Amino acid sequence: MRITSLLENTTQHPSMYTEHGLSLYIETSRHKILFDMGQTDLFARNADTLGIDLAAVDIAILSHGHYDHGGGLSHFLQINQTAPIYLQRSAFSPHYNGTDKYIGLEPQLANHPRLHFIDDSLALDEELTLFSCNKKSRPHSLDSFGLKIWRNGQFLADPFEHEHYLLIQENQKRVLISGCSHKGILDIQDWFHPDVFVGGFHLMKLDDTTALHSTATHLNQYPTQYYTCHCTGNEQYNFLRQYMPHLHYLSCGDQIYI
Repeated sequence: MRITSLLENTTQHPSMYTEHGLSLYIETSRHKILFDMGQTDLFARNADTLGIDLAAVDIAILSHGHYDHGGGLSHFLQINQTAPIYLQRSAFSPHYNGTDKYIGLEPQLANHPRLHFIDDSLALDEELTLFSCNKKSRPHSLDSFGLKIWRNGQFLADPFEHEHYLLIQENQKRVLISGCSHKGILDIQDWFHPDVFVGGFHLMKLDDTTALHSTATHLNQYPTQYYTCHCTGNEQYNFLRQYMPHLHYLSCGDQIYI
């Protein structure tokens, strides 16, 4: 399996474009997968630079309904004419940062025929399964950090029901792909305990070093190899890295082989 970061907040490669967002290209023995699409078309420009043909992607997955992961959806629909796009049923709910900044998806795309909405879980085949985990308990859940959803005529703290995760099982490895881990990285690890985790931890607004140290201690219970990015936060990553030898950063243009 090869995982390439097509888009992320940072890069070590001068030819790569960056923006606050995430897009991953995943090649397995059976599939060519696009996981998230950033804010704009920059993920596709970087794919061209890397020699990755997004028109050949056979499955696309949108991890949740925020613009920095799904803003490039319309562009992907133009350059790829066949791949189904899987997203959680509530992904097009109106999402906000605070009460004035809309951070959701483009509403006009909600009825596109290539979008496939899932509920709690869906096995795509023996290799790929999507999980929302909305019915699971979240004892380690952090604050929503000001992220809200407009529901029943009022702004509510976002419970992140629109987020789901991709579990890939190949060569006796369990690889979990997450966009932002809004439901809580500790609970997600307790639910799945994968061999490899790839995605954001959503800790960038957490500046409590005691809480960060507790996070590292909890995650170290597992032999998981962690490849994090995007919403983890640079300062938070540097702090965690002191205590987590299995923690690595996946910046734009980087590739990992599993």
